[in-house]
Amino acid sequence: MLMASVILQQPELVTGQARVPAMFVLGDSLVDVGNNNFLASIARANYLPYGIDLNFRPTGRFSNGLNFVDLLAQLLGISSPPPFADPTTTGNRILGGVNYASAAAGILDESGQHYGERYSLSQQVVNLETTLSQLRTMMSPQNFTNYLAKSLVVLVFGSNDYINNYLMPNLYSSSFRYRPPDFANLLLSQYAPQLLTLYSLGLRKIFIPGVGPLGCIPNQRATGVAPPDRCVDGVNQILGTFNQGLRSIVDQLNQRSPGAIYVYGNTYGAVGDILNNPAAYGFRVVDRACCGVGRNRGQITCLPTQTPCPDRSQYVFWDAFHPTQTALSILVRRAFYGPPTDAYPVNVQQMTLLH
Repeated sequence: MLMASVILQQPELVTGQARVPAMFVLGDSLVDVGNNNFLASIARANYLPYGIDLNFRPTGRFSNGLNFVDLLAQLLGISSPPPFADPTTTGNRILGGVNYASAAAGILDESGQHYGERYSLSQQVVNLETTLSQLRTMMSPQNFTNYLAKSLVVLVFGSNDYINNYLMPNLYSSSFRYRPPDFANLLLSQYAPQLLTLYSLGLRKIFIPGVGPLGCIPNQRATGVAPPDRCVDGVNQILGTFNQGLRSIVDQLNQRSPGAIYVYGNTYGAVGDILNNPAAYGFRVVDRACCGVGRNRGQITCLPTQTPCPDRSQYVFWDAFHPTQTALSILVRRAFYGPPTDAYPVNVQQMTLLH
């Protein structure tokens, strides 16, 4: 496993040389850094053992430690952007970017609504426009244009449109109204215009990971639909249209957006590789959460003050829905350094070098 050895080298220390002036993050709980702490939501991670490996500091990150964008920020040589909903995220604090991600958020406004308040994709784009209006007053027009062109935007959406909408027929009617390919196309038809909006706002470097193999997360394994040691293949199969469509949208956007680079992150393939070859990456447990309750520790997610597994680095999944920091660090390195099968048409490191 050459790939594993390349990726498991020690992460570089941040050496003051920032690759981008700012990072703007839109998405769901995979990249939420505490926005939902400020919203009337039950989708929160503001309690231990969340943050147990972040100096025992639960911050609202759905991880035992850092999440995907925190780790990406380290490779970029910048600070992880603060949450938009935090009242202190103003003035100079917004110069390095802002994180708008909100747990339970989806591409569709309705996805995840049973959790209460959240910033959906459309609201996050509105919030981003608010920040950009503030930034515009803080620099000259030419500097502002250059700043936007060099900044990185990361969007992580789609999981909740399945887990907290399509795959919940008792709460949402989407699975009765749409066959899987039609539902995927509905999501893409709402996603694509927002990706184009980013270009019209002046942003030029846009990284869009697809959806991972949701049929393999402890929450889906816990349904008991599949044999104990298997992922729920039926769930994984319905994601293909969405991921392939998103990759195709990236091609179309790159053709019609001069000066911009849109990049598709193959989360499905990267997570699948880890699950298929866990030992090559140093993992021992792939089928159950480190922290959670019930079958596969995935029927109820990690509860306040629950005692998690002692060795998080052995587990791919931290809770019913989210990977461990160790698994995320592998995914981040693949997005940053990987070949076109991981990040297409270029990786994140290459996109930061393009002007």
